[in-house]
Amino acid sequence: MKAIILAAGKGERLRPLTDDRPKVVLKVANKPIIEYVIESLDPFVDEFIIIVRYMKEKIIEVLGDEFHGKPITYVDQVEGEGTARAIYSAREYIEDGEAFFAVNGDIYFEEDAVRGLLHVFRKKNADAALVVKAFDDLSQFGLVEVGESFVTRIKEKPGKVSGFANLGIYLFKDDVFEFIEKTEVSERGEYEITDTLNLMLNSGKKVAYYEYKGYWNDIGRPWNLLEVNEYILKTKLKHNIKGQVEEGAVIVPPVEIGEGTIVRSGSYIIGPVKIGRNSRIGPNCFIRPYTSIGDNCHIGNAVEVKNSIIMDNSNAPHLNYVGDSIIGENTNLGAGTITANLRHDNKTIKVEIKGKLEDSGRRKLGAIIGHNVKVGINVSIYPGRKIGSNTFIGPGVIVDKNVPSNVLVVVKQEKTVIER
Repeated sequence: MKAIILAAGKGERLRPLTDDRPKVVLKVANKPIIEYVIESLDPFVDEFIIIVRYMKEKIIEVLGDEFHGKPITYVDQVEGEGTARAIYSAREYIEDGEAFFAVNGDIYFEEDAVRGLLHVFRKKNADAALVVKAFDDLSQFGLVEVGESFVTRIKEKPGKVSGFANLGIYLFKDDVFEFIEKTEVSERGEYEITDTLNLMLNSGKKVAYYEYKGYWNDIGRPWNLLEVNEYILKTKLKHNIKGQVEEGAVIVPPVEIGEGTIVRSGSYIIGPVKIGRNSRIGPNCFIRPYTSIGDNCHIGNAVEVKNSIIMDNSNAPHLNYVGDSIIGENTNLGAGTITANLRHDNKTIKVEIKGKLEDSGRRKLGAIIGHNVKVGINVSIYPGRKIGSNTFIGPGVIVDKNVPSNVLVVVKQEKTVIER
């Protein structure tokens, strides 16, 4: 079987982290999101077809042309927005009578979801199948109405009701392309695969469903990265020290430390924590649980990091606090830079997403800092604030509002000089 993975989107809600790359290559626990998708599909397929468009060269660079010896083919998305058009892009690569998986490339799920989907598809001799999960609030999901054995209808974003959500993991036969050709554009201006499925249901096709009870996350907003990072470190991480740990450093398992990394004396690391290769940790720093630190990073003296993602080639070198934050690649925090992660009133933290404030649902959420950012000394960053990529923040700035990409922010300071 083949798997079509949809990876053409820009990831607007994840900006500034997606300013210069597709969201599927953002790293969680030091691994690209799309690689987790491929790993979960790998036991069941022989070939991967990746649908690409936005900055496709970044995806090709990350994945290459094979995975565990299985070929990867890259296909440009055909004209038109939406999941149905994305799947249709691979039509010429699917043979007559062939069944195939189609999966969103920006979600996290595990192998059991694919195994269960394949089982019900075959057992019920279905024409198509999808994975569902029960939620109390479906306002951000598609509602899947089901009968005793099969799906009866799919409704997009039905409001705050409970029921089965569509998880974006499908199994089709090749005749789905005929129904995609008949699918009309939705109110959102997209060709939705859920509308295609409703056309199939109306024509008498049998669409099976598999109820998945494992962990799943739709990585559409910055705090979703922190959620998935925490889950992976909590459930998957194994204690593995490949780097050098100096005498006087304390490591509380599980902690993974990559080759070439040195942990200097006085460092205190409480797992689960994952640290990449060729990084410098310490001396005298405190790294708390659910933190992932990439390759070629520096976490220095008197620095505390907690429940955060620090991507490759980034530094918090001295006197920093990084809490519940995401730091992009090639970013440097000046001495004394602090990320606040808690409101005084203890309310949940809101983040501006595409011009509108969205409630993260998190009581603790720090900064979201893009790539190639330089932050000066003694900078204070309010909870939930974003700093765009390629931006410089001058010394002493209080970041109380989001900062766009490609700017320089400085404080004008009035001085009075009095003769003694």
